[in-house]
Amino acid sequence: MEVRAKHKLCRRIGGCLWGSPKCPSAKRPFPAGMHGKNKQKKLSTYGELLLEKQKLKTFYAITEKQLRIAYTKAKKGKSQTDHTLLRNLEMRLCSVIYRSGFAKTIFAAKQFVNHRHVKVNGRTVDKNSFLARQGDVLTIDPQKSPSIAQTVKSLSAEIPPYMEIDRDNCKITITREPVPGEMPCNFEIMRVIEFYAR
Repeated sequence: MEVRAKHKLCRRIGGCLWGSPKCPSAKRPFPAGMHGKNKQKKLSTYGELLLEKQKLKTFYAITEKQLRIAYTKAKKGKSQTDHTLLRNLEMRLCSVIYRSGFAKTIFAAKQFVNHRHVKVNGRTVDKNSFLARQGDVLTIDPQKSPSIAQTVKSLSAEIPPYMEIDRDNCKITITREPVPGEMPCNFEIMRVIEFYAR
């Protein structure tokens, strides 16, 4: 995905969804176009709900179909729909790799998984939709993937409290399930629930 396309929504909302200093929105925190600075378009209620849904979808790099399926599953759960949805998105395999600081972007994390570099409890998993659970151990073999291992050791990130990281051995341990306050707050999850509940 091109950088411009990837950060298109960031320009629209006036800030980077992933907090990247290289995002175009960091230099130009307003919509594109010659009149971008002066655009004060007020969104309708539907527009506000749609924007939050788009932000969530973009942050986790998933399709509309994947998000709708995730919402349907969360709605059937016993816990609150918003908490369950966010937890399930956060525990997707590519999300765990990205949030652990093993990949620079969520898109790089997806590539690691697709190219079969990631093992869960010793078994290779190449599906980004795979949900990690408490007690799971995710590894990347430093000998088979030396360039990735080097990237892992060189990156620094704020590690979520529900993970334990061993950068030398490229290992992530899920110690427990995340709770709402520990997950990203770049969007209003209840507005996403409202969007699909209409």
